[in-house]
Amino acid sequence: MNRYPQKVAFDKPRRNSQLYGLLTRAAEHETLEEAVLARLPAALAGRCRFVSYHDGDLTLSVTSSVQATQVRFHQKSILTGLREDERFRFAWRLQVKVIPNARRQRPSRPKMKLSHENARLLEEEAEHTKDENLKQILRRLARHGT
Repeated sequence: MNRYPQKVAFDKPRRNSQLYGLLTRAAEHETLEEAVLARLPAALAGRCRFVSYHDGDLTLSVTSSVQATQVRFHQKSILTGLREDERFRFAWRLQVKVIPNARRQRPSRPKMKLSHENARLLEEEAEHTKDENLKQILRRLARHGT
C-alpha cells in the first residue's frame, strides 16, 4: 500500500473552490465570445477576440490598426446584431483595442556570398594598407570569397 496517495489532477473541483469559480467564468467567457464572433462579419470573425462586456461596453481586440478600423466601420451593424441576443440587449458601445502579436516572425534572408571579384579587391586593398589590424581583417574577409 502506498503511504502517499497521489492526487488525481482531473477530479472536478468543489463548488466552493476558487478553481471552480475560475472554470465557470472561463466557460461563460467562451460562450459569450462564440456569440459575439458569430455576429461579426465573416471577414472580421477570424481576426477578432472578445475581451469583455460590462455595463453595455463591449470590448474586442485585434492585432492591427487596419483591423480595428474595419471593426469600427462595421460598429453599428455589429451592435445591432448583438442586441438581438438577450445577453447583449443593452450593448451601446463597442471598444476596439489593438494588441499586436508579441513575436513577429521576420523572414530569414539568405546570406549574401562574397564574389571572387570583391574578394580579390579586398585582398588588393589589404596589400596597400599600413595598419596591421585592418590588414588582417581585410585578408580574413577576402578568404570568405574564395
